[in-house]
Amino acid sequence: MLKFVKNHMESISGIEIYPLISLLIFFIFFVVLFWWVATAKKEYIKTVSHLPLDNHKNQIEL
Repeated sequence: MLKFVKNHMESISGIEIYPLISLLIFFIFFVVLFWWVATAKKEYIKTVSHLPLDNHKNQIEL
């Protein structure tokens, strides 16, 4: 089965670019994510980090 898949993949022209594109998308995503975290304002991080704990303030009492 693996031999069939390998032979089939080799018959597709230009397929060698797809792993490179995937790696590039992966790398760019994490670079942008790191940049966003590094430049985020400390007040925003503090506010967002307390959201799960502040749930009781947002509930409507019936």
